[in-house]
Amino acid sequence: MTLKRGRQVLEIEANAILALIDRLDQRFEQAVALLDRCQGRVVVTGMGKSGIIGRKIAATLASIGVPSVFLHPAEGIHGDLGMVSRGDLVIALSNSGETEEILKILPAIKRLGVPMISLTGNVESMLAKNSDVVLDVSVKEEACPLDLAPTASTTATLALGDALAMALLEHKGVKPEDFARYHPGGALGKRLLLTVEEVMHGDKAIPTVSPTAPLRDVIVEISSKKLGVTTIVDDSGRLRGVITDGDLRRLLGKGGDDLLDRPAEAVMSPHPKVISRTALAAEAVGLMERHSITVLIVTDAEQRVEGVVHLHDLLKAGVV
Repeated sequence: MTLKRGRQVLEIEANAILALIDRLDQRFEQAVALLDRCQGRVVVTGMGKSGIIGRKIAATLASIGVPSVFLHPAEGIHGDLGMVSRGDLVIALSNSGETEEILKILPAIKRLGVPMISLTGNVESMLAKNSDVVLDVSVKEEACPLDLAPTASTTATLALGDALAMALLEHKGVKPEDFARYHPGGALGKRLLLTVEEVMHGDKAIPTVSPTAPLRDVIVEISSKKLGVTTIVDDSGRLRGVITDGDLRRLLGKGGDDLLDRPAEAVMSPHPKVISRTALAAEAVGLMERHSITVLIVTDAEQRVEGVVHLHDLLKAGVV
């Protein structure tokens, strides 16, 4: 019985969201346009479970660069309405559309001339009649077996709030670097903000040999710099190729009397993968994954070697 009830809840809530798809029309487009034109803050309000959903919608909007706050309607009628100013926009959430606390703050919102979008399950309600745009989030049934606890209705409201935010994000042309400014901490910030220059080995830490250097010198350079690779550069510092520790193992396996005397240019890989120092560290990870390698050579526009970035450094930095 427990398993059956769990599946019924998920099915009811999934159907509540699916029902919203065909219900979206020009009113949704109008809501996104209003949000885009807002010169102030988006103030989201709702009571009870709708209020909890409202806090999440406000947080999602803020995460894409839209200044947003949550206003508790009961606190609003006791002074917090001061956070609503001309130029703002209000999103009001109420399944019934007749929530007393929200209706009490409507006159003040109207006097300010602040546009309002309502997400309600009753498009004939007082809230709907006083809104500039009404989005219907009505559901066929709640997932609660007593049909009392807000479940499917709050899930539908949450999903529609996400739809508004993501449509607005696309409408505004928000780019990953824009998104990163609002998420500077944690793994997300590192993936979106950290550059190759911040994690690469540069200057004297760069393993380097000349094209004519014997393989014995190559082994010493790779061992001493501990990056599993050495670059081969010409007299002007331009990259000619690389030799990895894997290349060395394969060569030593083949043997040969003159092996250690062979010049680096005779055994190097001439077309290594390179990246710019200004590229995002996340781009370096992607390049490594696509080519199944653990090291990238950092070069400038003239193919001069500026550094080496290793997968281990990206792991330590939390990019992976």
